[in-house]
Amino acid sequence: MTVHSVPDWLLVLLIGGMSTYCWRLAGVVLVRRLDPHGSALMLVRAIATGLVAALVTKLMIQPPGVLATTDIANRFIALGIGLALMVTLRRHQPLAIVAALLTLVCLEAIGLRLT
Repeated sequence: MTVHSVPDWLLVLLIGGMSTYCWRLAGVVLVRRLDPHGSALMLVRAIATGLVAALVTKLMIQPPGVLATTDIANRFIALGIGLALMVTLRRHQPLAIVAALLTLVCLEAIGLRLT
């Protein structure tokens, strides 16, 4: 059996799977030896939080698809309401997301344009 006899889709699936799952397995093995409150995991949390913040910022400023047709002020108002609910309701994430989404839908439905 040579590499040429294996279908292309199977090679892509195997190589693609190995490239992602080997790192996941390494993470599972390595995290067992780390202190959950240690500086290494704090660094990982800080990087992950920074990546999420960057993604949210990109979605707010340069949104893709249908979200790009909404007013930027309405997006920021909805985000502010969602963040305020996260803080006041002790990080109740689903409720904050639904409230922010409903706020954006309502602001767009009434046609409010601040910019």
